[in-house]
Amino acid sequence: MKVYVIGIGLIGGSMVLDLKDALSNIEIIGIDSSEKNLNEALSLGIIDRIGSMDTIEEADRIILSIPVKESLNLLPELLNRLHSDALLWDVGSTKEQLCKLVSDHPKRDQFLAAHPIAGTEFSGPKAAHRGLFAGKPQILCESNKTRPDLLLWAKQTFRQIGMYIRFMEAKAHDKHMAYVSHLSHISSFMLGKTVLEKEEDENNIFDLAGSGFESTVRLAKSSPAMWAPIFEQNKENVIETLDAYIDNLENFKSLLLKDDYAALFQEMKNTNQLTSILNGISKK
Repeated sequence: MKVYVIGIGLIGGSMVLDLKDALSNIEIIGIDSSEKNLNEALSLGIIDRIGSMDTIEEADRIILSIPVKESLNLLPELLNRLHSDALLWDVGSTKEQLCKLVSDHPKRDQFLAAHPIAGTEFSGPKAAHRGLFAGKPQILCESNKTRPDLLLWAKQTFRQIGMYIRFMEAKAHDKHMAYVSHLSHISSFMLGKTVLEKEEDENNIFDLAGSGFESTVRLAKSSPAMWAPIFEQNKENVIETLDAYIDNLENFKSLLLKDDYAALFQEMKNTNQLTSILNGISKK
């Protein structure tokens, strides 16, 4: 089986490493716009050889792991060139526009809109590692539109690398991700920006920053090349989440101005229920 990975970073690289362990007789072929990434992936053993778009017809499986805006441009061309038993899945953080784009494509049933809920703030081939997806959800959108035999293979394979499957409509996926993922990244970027603007002496940041600050701004190290297109594609949902977030920040500020610390305490106590929710998720 020839598996092409287009975009060899944290997600694409980690996925093919796990596929190598889970499946026999597979060859991993890499395509990336960065020659440096390709050479690193080859030297690290993530891919077996460097490929090109000229040979994409030989692919039995394709993992599309590039910024979501680029996926919109490339997906129809890739589908056009798939052989009849090939499967292509993407790993992007937005789904509605992508699914709409190929809804009437004659090879729509050879595409699976997938989103692995896993990752770190790091990027590039060196960030890829085995086991990234163990115990993590794989969201499948509009899976009923994927050919049953190809969908069955995908579900079995994702489970082999340790993932559990969740099904969701593309529109609902994008709305939920705006709240639980995209807003977190915006908050992290803007917290980092605020501190950098106010702390003229950078040494103060490093000397005084504790684990709370470090964990909160961790996501601000994420790739802008990946996240700017996500915010663009999910603009409507992201603005809705920002409105709600800003309302809560304004309310928090208002309670401080009024010296209403009892209400402030209750606000924080009510939010503590996240602990039990997140603990439940981590045990799945």
